[in-house]
This record gives sequence, structure tokens and C-alpha cells, in this order.
Amino acid sequence: MKMLVLNSFEDLFETVFERRVYLFELLVQHFVLSLTAVILIVVIGVGIGISLLRYRGIRQVVLGIVNFLYTIPSIAMFGLFIPLVGIGFVNALVVLVIYGLLPMIRSTYTGLSEVNPHLIDAAKGMGATPSQVFFRVRWPLGFPTILSGFRTMVVMTIALAGLASFIGAGGLGQAIYRGINTNNSNLILAGSISVALLALVTDIIIGFFEKLIRNKKFRASRYRRIILSAALFLLFIPVLLIVFNRERVKDSRTDVIVVATKPTSEQYILGEIISRLIESNTKLQVKRVFGIGGGTSNIHPGMLSGEIDIYPEYTGTAWLFVLKKKKISDPDSLFTSLQRMYNEEYGLTWVARFGFNNTYTLVLPEATAERDDIESISDLSSKSKQFTFGAEFDFFEREDGFHGLSELYSLKFNTLVELDINLKFNALENKTVDVINAFSTDSRIKQMNLRTLRDNKNYFSVYQAGIVVRQKTLEKYPELKKVLEKAGNTINDSTMTMLNYQVEILNKSPEEVAEAFLKSKGIIKQP
Repeated sequence: MKMLVLNSFEDLFETVFERRVYLFELLVQHFVLSLTAVILIVVIGVGIGISLLRYRGIRQVVLGIVNFLYTIPSIAMFGLFIPLVGIGFVNALVVLVIYGLLPMIRSTYTGLSEVNPHLIDAAKGMGATPSQVFFRVRWPLGFPTILSGFRTMVVMTIALAGLASFIGAGGLGQAIYRGINTNNSNLILAGSISVALLALVTDIIIGFFEKLIRNKKFRASRYRRIILSAALFLLFIPVLLIVFNRERVKDSRTDVIVVATKPTSEQYILGEIISRLIESNTKLQVKRVFGIGGGTSNIHPGMLSGEIDIYPEYTGTAWLFVLKKKKISDPDSLFTSLQRMYNEEYGLTWVARFGFNNTYTLVLPEATAERDDIESISDLSSKSKQFTFGAEFDFFEREDGFHGLSELYSLKFNTLVELDINLKFNALENKTVDVINAFSTDSRIKQMNLRTLRDNKNYFSVYQAGIVVRQKTLEKYPELKKVLEKAGNTINDSTMTMLNYQVEILNKSPEEVAEAFLKSKGIIKQP
């Protein structure tokens, strides 16, 4: 047991050391996002809190609205703001500010309103003006309560900022999300511990100042100097981090291309292949916005708005989910139609196909399939009532997903379970579900000894992976087309499965796997 724990710590430290540059970049993003949100929350929250003290008639309305917004799940809030402000930093900032307002407004109003009225009357009796009463009586006496609310809000904001990676805003949550997506527990731990430590250290620092402020012997002049020094320190540190980080990655690249991916190992690998192709063959800088939650639902609008330039997509998803057209079985006809319609309707170009088809399939444990003699989806149909079926949320909504599949094959499962796309295999392993949908190139099918059921009625469409680029981006950087075409027809089904295996099972980083692949194909030069 002791050796197991030591080995686990050793693996964790090794992961942190190997990915120290990546984790540092995420730390900078997380810190800057959290600090920006905290500053805005303080300005808005304190302002509203003071207004509630002065205009008591609006108190119930304002607090009711803030309370209502606070009850909306954070993931839903991120998604709701995508049509309004898009994905990325601004979206995350808006959501963090909304969630941080409640404790800040409440603590400000409570602290200022609960000041002993006799002290206020005494100040007025001595001839103090309203502003003097506020700044010399109410504010100093209410400040400890306000600071307590501030302390709660800061810790909450740092923790909630971990969800910002869901909409491509970066931060330490990206390490957690990537770890879940690539089955890398060490990366999950590294990201989680980093967020926890950042929140803990911040809480300790604020707690230290809170104790000083509550100390009656603490002189006001010293108090002002320390608070000012702390504020300058907090503002100066992120500036240093940003400058240091930019200097470290600074090179001759001036223009930035944004490459996005969905939250799967395969997409991370393809995103890295695209990014490294661009970096190795052009002077363009690539901004990686990987692992965007919601996949196509959130990335496609980002492409249309110009927030994203390039991303890997699947032909079946684009045709059935985006364009909502009827299935085309021939892959070449499908690709030709996609190229034309994407260009005409969205100003997007399908540059090339990687060469593999990652279509949907249904899988279940080999022992179960052997016991019940199930080889195809039709075989599963007559026995489906005894099984629990699990799939990601997207599969239950897609035109080419569960609804059509269950109708064609008359599937009537005992229970349906909606799962995160990266937790399906864990649920199957833990026997929470009996059957799941999967992608044909998923490495865990082989690792877990699962049987892939034959789609004997050819329900699932062709899902060839390709590269989608904004036409305006190609017009601005015409060299991109030839560079990206180098990736065309370089990956077959078995190769993609092996690349996924290296990331998901062997815990190699997508960056490492993508670079090794490109070098093996001679697409980028050996060092």
C-alpha cells in the first residue's frame, strides 16, 4: 500500500514536471480571469450594496433578481451567454461576475445597515455631514463584515473559474477537463490541486488582513498603507506573470490563428496536428482553444462569429447535425456536397479529410455478448429490455442519434442514462450501464475487451474527420490551404485508434503523440 501511494505521488510529480510550461500558462490564465472578475464584482457589488442602503424600495427587487440568477447552474449559465458574447474570456468573466455579486451585495448591505444607529445619531448631533457619517462611521464599522463577504466571494470565484475551460476560456480547469477527456488521472489531480492551492493561499492572505483589521490596536495609518500595498501587489503580480509568459513564448510570429477542438482525446490529437503543421510551415502563431464543451454546438457559432479560425470536424456531424440534411452513404459525394454548402451558407471551407472514418457504434462487454449471443444491433433489439443504455447528452439530441436508432431497430431499453462523453466507459466498467454508444476508433474498446455490434441496417452515417477553415482566414493567409492539405489521407482507422491508445491508455500527451506522428510521416522535420 505504501509503495502504491509513493508511486502515485511520483507519477503526479512527473506529470507536473513534464507539463510545467502548460500548467504555468493555465495558472496565469486562471489568475488573470479570477482577479479581473473579483475587481469587477467588488466595484459593482459594493456599489449596488450602498444603493440598497440608500434606496430601500428597490432592495427586494434587486436581491430577488440576484438570488434567481444565483440558482441557475453555472454550466447552463456559460451556455446561455454563448449567443450573446460568444465563447472565451468575456463569457467566463460575465458568468463569474454574476455568481460573485450575491455574497458581495449581501455583505455590503448587511455590514453598512447593521451599524449601531446610536453612533450614527451621535455623529449627526456633532454636526457631521452625510458623507462624513458614511465614510467615518458606517464604512469603518461595516468594513469587517464586507471583508468577510469579500473573502467568501474570492474563494468561490477562483473555484468557479475552473469551469471556464468549458467554453474555451482557459484556466486550470482545462487541465482537469483534459485529464477527464484523455483518461489521465494525474493531470486531473494536478489541475485540481492547483486550483485548491490557489484558493487556499488567497484565503490565507485575505484572512491575515481580516485579522489585522479586526484588531483594535491596529493603527489606521498603517492599515491604509498595508491595504494599498496589498492592492498594488495583487495588480502587479498578474502583470508580471503575463509579461513573463509572453516573453517566454515570443518569437517572430505576429498573426494569430485560433484552432479549436471538441473535448475528446482524438480531437486533442487532431488539433495538435493542425496546430503544429501551421507552426512548422508558416510564421503564424497558433492559439489553442481545445476541449470546448458542447462540441459542434458551441464551436460552429464561434467559427461563424470569427472567434475561431480552424477546427477538426466529422462529415456526418456537419451534414446531419449542422445542415440537418438526409444521410448520404457515399463518402466522396458527401464531402463534395459539404464543401459546396458550407462555403455557400457559412463561408467555411472543408480543406481536407484526414482519411479515417470514426463512426458511431454500440458496444457491450464481450462476456455479456457471448452469453446472450449478440453480434449485431438487431440481435440486441429482442433483448434490449433487460439492459441499461448509456450515452452522452448529444447522442440523445442528434438527428442521427438515439431516437432514429431506436426506431429503426425497435430498441426498448430498461433504463436510459445520460452521461458525459468521457465517462461512458467508466460507467460500463462499473456496471452502471450495460450498453453504450462509442466511436469506432476509441482505444478503450480494445482495452476493455468490448464487442462492437454490427450495424446490419446501416443506420449510422459516414463520419470522416476533416479540417474546416473560415474562408476569410484562407483569404487573409492563402498559404494555409497547402499547409493543411499535407494532413490529407495520412491517418487510417487503425492508425487513429493507435494514436488514441497512446493518449488514453499510455497517458502520453496529445502534443507528444501528434509531433511523433507528423515526424514519422515526414510532414515536419526531425530535430
